[in-house]
Amino acid sequence: MSQQAKVRLEQGDYLGAIDLLTCLIESDPICADHYNNRGYAYFQDGEVELAIADYSQAIQLNPTLDRAYNNRANAYARLGDLYAALLDYDQTLDLNPLKIQAWINRGITFRQLQIYELALDNLDFALRLGRLEGYIYAERGRTYHLMGDWNWAIADYQRAIDHFQNTPQLSGAEQRQYQRVLHWKDQLLKPLAD
Repeated sequence: MSQQAKVRLEQGDYLGAIDLLTCLIESDPICADHYNNRGYAYFQDGEVELAIADYSQAIQLNPTLDRAYNNRANAYARLGDLYAALLDYDQTLDLNPLKIQAWINRGITFRQLQIYELALDNLDFALRLGRLEGYIYAERGRTYHLMGDWNWAIADYQRAIDHFQNTPQLSGAEQRQYQRVLHWKDQLLKPLAD
């Protein structure tokens, strides 16, 4: 049933996944992964408060489940509770310092708080981990853009664009990020063309 729930999640059938994961929780109420996965389904379905409740239950059952902290941080960020998000990203990285997505998300959260130097520190560290370069260059470029350092922003936007253009088959998420970078770059260059 767990595999069926995963397939439903991948297909975007969040309600179906929630139903299956609820059955799994009823049969095994102490499995933190089931709560974490149902929280993810709730999050994807837009039920952020229910997601946070499930992530919190997963953490209570398994305080070392780094992905539950990361997921809950994402949910807090979605609600605009950026300081709670930072606390959970910190906990994620304490448990798993190589979790690249937490470094990226923590960098984005610092950027949203206009703490640009810490945003850049986090994104630079994520870049050194050697994966998801297109995402990281895009987000670092956006940080430079918002700081007003347009030369660095353009350079990072171009690095991201080059990375995405050299990727043989972009996933849906990569395609969306690629489109965002193109928009951000156009947004930056448009006043110069006028």
